[in-house]
Amino acid sequence: MKLGAIADRLGCVLEGPADLEISGVAGLDEASETELSFLANPKYHRKLKTTRAAAIIIGLEEKSPERPLLRSENPYLAFAKALELFCPPPRPPAGIHPTAVIAPDVRLGRNASIGPYVVIEEGVTLGDDCVLKSFVVIYRGAKIGDRFLAHSHAVVREGVQIGSDVILQNGVVVGGDGFGFAKQADGSYYKIVQSGTVVLEDNVEVQANACIDRAAVGGTRLRRGVKVDNLVQVGHGCDIGENTLLCGQAGLAGSCKLGRNVVLAGQVGVAGHLTIGDNVIATAQSGIPNDVEANQVVSGYPAMENALWLKCAAIYARLPEIYAGFRKIRDYVRKMGVEL
Repeated sequence: MKLGAIADRLGCVLEGPADLEISGVAGLDEASETELSFLANPKYHRKLKTTRAAAIIIGLEEKSPERPLLRSENPYLAFAKALELFCPPPRPPAGIHPTAVIAPDVRLGRNASIGPYVVIEEGVTLGDDCVLKSFVVIYRGAKIGDRFLAHSHAVVREGVQIGSDVILQNGVVVGGDGFGFAKQADGSYYKIVQSGTVVLEDNVEVQANACIDRAAVGGTRLRRGVKVDNLVQVGHGCDIGENTLLCGQAGLAGSCKLGRNVVLAGQVGVAGHLTIGDNVIATAQSGIPNDVEANQVVSGYPAMENALWLKCAAIYARLPEIYAGFRKIRDYVRKMGVEL
């Protein structure tokens, strides 16, 4: 594809020959003399001198050695779209595999692609252009919008509602029972029926082996644009705000409410019934036992303001040295007849 055509498709400003032939895309270190690369993080600027890339997607004001450029306000986003030009996601042909088991009253939209050993129970509605890969199971009464993509072994439980342009990666379970048990007099636990539902709004993606639990009553909701990473647990009754990111192995106990544009980094844990405001960032392995106001960056356990946590972490590493100094002062003062 010609560089000029790529610039037009991506909405970039071209600096260089429009007829330069580009064969693909790659990172700065891996790119060949015919490939397009990108610079989104200034700390990698030095690699512009050593990369073999034929052309580079770069920021509007970023300086660069003499080479063909595509300038963009968001180089990383432009690169993501360039990948789609050269590596468009494959879509299987429309049709129903003969091993699929589909209840007679299921309503399938146009151009559905139903793979081997898929099971769709009674009362399910699927929109147009949906793709269900092998061994996907859709329980009774689920309602699913257009362009739904479920990879192998994904499960959508009974009564779950899913919007359009939703992706479930392998092994996802949407609508599994919430962790609800009432303790009995003999010490055993009585299972609480989980009669609620789960709602995934448009443009949600849930990645491999993540679980979104249903509530005993009411619903668990992931709002428009939420992205859930591998092995994440979203507890029953949670409400996750628009465009929030839940990164790998994060865990939310029941009835948490997260605002818009929240980022929970890897292995963050959130206690139940908490409210986390808009634009909060919790760094990796933070534990959140209390509400967090909007626009905060928090770290550690119990989670605190990030700058304070960095100071505490720096001191923690020096505690043996500090304590040794304290003991010397204490022993000296005791010799002077003063007890600390």
